[in-house]
Amino acid sequence: MSLIPSWFGGRRSDAFDPFSLDLWDPFKDFPFPSSSLSASNFPRTFRENSSFVNTRIDWRETPEAHVFKADLPGLKKEEVKVEVEDDRVLHIRGERMVEKEDKNDKWHRVERSSGKFMRRFRLPKNARMDQAKASMENGMLTVTVPKVEEKKPEVKAIEIYG
Repeated sequence: MSLIPSWFGGRRSDAFDPFSLDLWDPFKDFPFPSSSLSASNFPRTFRENSSFVNTRIDWRETPEAHVFKADLPGLKKEEVKVEVEDDRVLHIRGERMVEKEDKNDKWHRVERSSGKFMRRFRLPKNARMDQAKASMENGMLTVTVPKVEEKKPEVKAIEIYG
């Protein structure tokens, strides 16, 4: 095995040579139009069934409420469901549909995900799930769950005699 890179004199195909230009492609025998791993080369059924897992949700607790914010660009409020299960589990779910394909279109890259997503959050006992509210504006879902007002201990001054 030579330590001289292959660009200094001919091609080599030694599997143990890190400078070899003949790279093994583990996907070359799969039924994809190209061995490249860009999403546009996957069959349509794979793209349709891809899960929409990149749904990022922030959970912030303020003195008054638990606030959830989710970026859902391109979704309408009718495509998103917010539900409560067992009084303590908040479900946020939805689905982004695949765009209709025209047979004359040539796709170069598909990076936007489609499919269903679901996120669940178990809330603490101080959450008032019966008063939860959700709003959606410009692709930003905001779910606000008020907190139970904590009863402040009553302090009674005792006079000291003596």
